[in-house]
Parts: sequence; structure tokens; C-alpha cells
Amino acid sequence: MRSIRRRLLGWLICGFAAGSVVAGFGIFHTAHDEANELFDYELRAVALSLPSNLTEGHTAHAAPDLQGIADDRILIEIWDASGTPIYHTSHDTLLPRSPQGFHTIEQAETHWRTFGVQQAGRFVQVAQPISVREALALHLALHTLWPLALFVPVAIVLVLFVVARGLAPVGALSALLSARSYNVLEPIRLDGSAPVELRPLVEALNGLLQRLNTASQAQRTFIADAAHELRSPLAALKLQLQAALRDGTLTGEPHTTERIETRLNRLIRLVQQLLTLAREDAQPALPVAVVSLRRLGEQAIGDFSLLAEEKDIDLGLEMRAPVTEGDACNVAADPHGLNTLLNNLLDNAIRYTPRGGKIDLVLTRTGEQLGFEVVDNGPGIPEQDLGRVLDRFYRASHVQGTGSGLGLSIAMRIAQRHDLQLVLRNNSDGHGLTAAVSGLRPRVQAQADAQA
Repeated sequence: MRSIRRRLLGWLICGFAAGSVVAGFGIFHTAHDEANELFDYELRAVALSLPSNLTEGHTAHAAPDLQGIADDRILIEIWDASGTPIYHTSHDTLLPRSPQGFHTIEQAETHWRTFGVQQAGRFVQVAQPISVREALALHLALHTLWPLALFVPVAIVLVLFVVARGLAPVGALSALLSARSYNVLEPIRLDGSAPVELRPLVEALNGLLQRLNTASQAQRTFIADAAHELRSPLAALKLQLQAALRDGTLTGEPHTTERIETRLNRLIRLVQQLLTLAREDAQPALPVAVVSLRRLGEQAIGDFSLLAEEKDIDLGLEMRAPVTEGDACNVAADPHGLNTLLNNLLDNAIRYTPRGGKIDLVLTRTGEQLGFEVVDNGPGIPEQDLGRVLDRFYRASHVQGTGSGLGLSIAMRIAQRHDLQLVLRNNSDGHGLTAAVSGLRPRVQAQADAQA
């Protein structure tokens, strides 16, 4: 997948580098040409400033006005009116006389730049090796490039900064979408600082979210309506079946009628769970109130006591330190959702715990957070199925009973809405399962009394 940031940086940096190379080339050659013009001016100035009495008796080292000329290897030659050489610098060989003006000649495989001028009674020629001029011109030209060499890394850093700042709104929008819950389908709101280039994208996303919200609402409405419409006729069918069995109008093998009643009960429970699941999905906003976790636990134990007695199951409520007997364990949660979560876990434990087993509802506290665990001594869940039993309608192959595969998925859905952690793990002794819920925020009793 291509990155906009990389493409921007690549094009900008490569384009800037290419432009810098072209600019540097132009600056270098301009400075080089100007340096050569400066050296030509120097030759002319030297030729015109030579004293009129300069002869063989004078040398460049003897003439005060010529001090420093030898540093640039400038050759001076003078001829009299008859064309006889009367002076030349002693450290260089004599060059042939050239016409007036600037010329480039070659002598002994060395190129020279010469300037000749006709003066009263003499002809002056000043020359300089091309290699010396080129070395000096290169040195001066390179000195003109240091601002560009300093500006290039500064400009690259500036490009990196500008691109990062320019793409920051895209990153902010990505973070906003990533932080959203999957069931939050409200339109995205942008403040006035958002760039106009993002508005078409945000409008398209809002249109998609609106369509998804409409489709999701239609699905939830359909599930809720179907479950509601099925619940009444199924309850009536069960009553009719029970009445027919009592008055003898329905005859048949006891085993067959028992299987019919079992499957009918399973269908009724499935419809009830579908209705509960639709209700949870249809509630994007969480109605938070202060709830006593201990009171919910005592109520759940009382509601399931008869079902536990039918299977001779020891069902009880325990507190694990630092939770004490007098701790009400007030938490901020949705009372109905938390009660449904607790009931589903207890119902699941009772269904799969064998006769004569034991189930404990344990209230826990970890740091500042409260939670609870439902611990049974049933068959547990194979390790390969622990990650899938929370999926909807999934039932492991080893499971026996009349479950529909929705109880644990409903519990997970409620836990997600409360930002809780629901973890299933087999007990360390190899017997039974523990369903642990953690992450409930505590509230003091005074707040609970204030809202009661």
C-alpha cells in the first residue's frame, strides 16, 4: 500500500535536491566566470600600473609596487619601441609577444592568459598561467556555494516538518475513528480548524455511517420483533402441551413427549435470549446508576436456588479478601445489564454442572476495581474451545444439554458495553470452570443513598 507521506516527501525532497543541483551548477559557473573576469581585471591593472622606468635593473622583488604579484605567478614582459625585450620577471621563461588586448596562448605545454598594452616608447605584456587562474576561480566559486550547502539540510528538515503538520489532521481523524466503539455510528463532527480537503472525506464517511446505522437499526428491529412475536405463541403452545398431557388428550410414548417438551423449552429459551440480545444491541447509550453488587448477587442466588436444588447443586455467595461481609460493593453500571450478565453466567454454570456439584458466586476486588467470579466444579471447557465459546451460537462438541449457544455471547456483549473484562478459564485443579468479570468502578454508599 502506498503512503501519501512517503510520496510527498519523495517528490518534494527529490525535486528540491534536483533544483538545488541546478541552482548550484548555475551559481558555480557564474562565480567562476566572474572570478575569471576579476583576474583579467587584475592583469590589466598590473599592466597599467607598472612604473615607466622599469628595466632590467629592476625586478618584481625590487619594485615596491609589485610586491605580492609573484603569489599569483604573474609574468611581466616589456619591449622597447624597437621590439627589444628590456624587462621580464626572472623566474619565468620569456613568452612570445602577442597583440594588444587579452589572449590565450600555449607555451611549453602550459596555457597562459595574456594582456598586452602599447605605451609611450614601450609595449607591456602581463601573463598568468591558466592553471593558477582556474585554481583560484574554483576556490572562490566553491566559497559561494556554502550558503546553498547549509540551506539544503535546513530545507529538508522544513519539508519534513511541513509534511508532518500538513498530514496531522489525517492522523487525528484516524485516531478519532480508531477510538470509536463499533456500535457508535453517530456522524463525525469537525471543528473549524479542520482543513477543507478533509470535508469531502468526512461527508462520505458520515453518509456511510448513516447507511450502516439504518441497516443496523433495521436488523435489530427485525430480531426484536421476531423474538417478541414468537414468544407469545410458543408460551401458548407449551401451555397447550402441558394441558393435553394432563387431561390425556395427547397420548404417545413418554420418551417422545418428553423430547417434545425439552425441544419446546429450548426453543422458548432461544427466543428469550434473542430478545435479550436484541435489547442489548439496541441500547448504544449505557444508563449508568449506582448498584450494589452484593445485593445483585444475593438476588441472583435466590432466583436460581430452586433450579439448583432440582440438581442438588450447592449454590452460594462468597467474599474474597479484601471484600468483607459488610461491604455493599457499590459500582457504577447499568443495573439491568449487570443483572442479565450475572444471571447468564449462573444459568450457564447450573446447566453444565453435574448433579450434586457446587457453584460459588465470589465477589472480588483488585486495587480500586470490583468484580465477581462464578466458579463451578463441572466438566470445564476444552482449551481449544475457550476462545470460541463466547461467539454467538457456538457450542463445543463435548457439550451436553439444551443450550442454544447464546448465553455466554450475551454475557460478553454486556461486558463489552460496560468496558469490562470477561475471562473464562479452567480451574487449576482440573475440575470446573471459572467465569471472571472485572473492571467495575466502585462508588461509596453515600452516593448510592443520594440516588435512591
